[in-house]
Amino acid sequence: MPSIVPSSNFIQFLIKFSLESKEGKNGGGENLHLPSLSEISKELGISIASLREQLEVAKAIGLVEVKPRTGIRKLAYSFFPAVSQSLSYAISIDFRNFLAFADLRNHVESAYWYEATKKLTSEDHHLLQNLISNAWKKLKGHPIQIPHVEHKELHLSIFRKLQNPFVIGLLEAYWQAYESVGLNVYADYSYHEQVWKYHQEIVDAICEEDYERGYKALVEHKDLLFHRTYSSEFNHNINK
Repeated sequence: MPSIVPSSNFIQFLIKFSLESKEGKNGGGENLHLPSLSEISKELGISIASLREQLEVAKAIGLVEVKPRTGIRKLAYSFFPAVSQSLSYAISIDFRNFLAFADLRNHVESAYWYEATKKLTSEDHHLLQNLISNAWKKLKGHPIQIPHVEHKELHLSIFRKLQNPFVIGLLEAYWQAYESVGLNVYADYSYHEQVWKYHQEIVDAICEEDYERGYKALVEHKDLLFHRTYSSEFNHNINK
């Protein structure tokens, strides 16, 4: 197995701590409390000032959490924080990077569609049906509401049973970016209605275990994003 060199002394320590936790030396499990900075500094032979800098990097990519009273806590691994940080920067310097990432997300969902949907249980089907029902209530209500929460949760719920942190992290980062660029706001009613007709077809197909029909609806509805009637503000951003 090739040797992988971690990017910092602190992350090396965190890896060692994590491996020892699995062996029960630190109590086992996730979300464990790490020793104090002074103890880690002594063990690693580096200054506390240098250690604090490395700790900030680990915090930024979601490896640890630091709170005044509870100290440093190792978190369960998530790909989302690292992707989110990088994607936010990419979109800030060139708005077209959002569309490139959206295209990647489309390919990922398409590639994992059959594996993910076949893992869903009757309880998952019920959850998806409730999301559809709630979305239609919002769209047909007075006043009309945009069912963004349902939109996001619908897509994530379809793929959560994969238990693949990289797929889930990437999809979560997409939805955060989707919100940051205003796609949860900028659209007319007919667009939302069309999207949810596709979502209805997708969920009906999943519940009937007609995965091919669901896949076809998934692919067709994703084309709507790129043919969408953007607001003037969205067009301004995309042409920067």
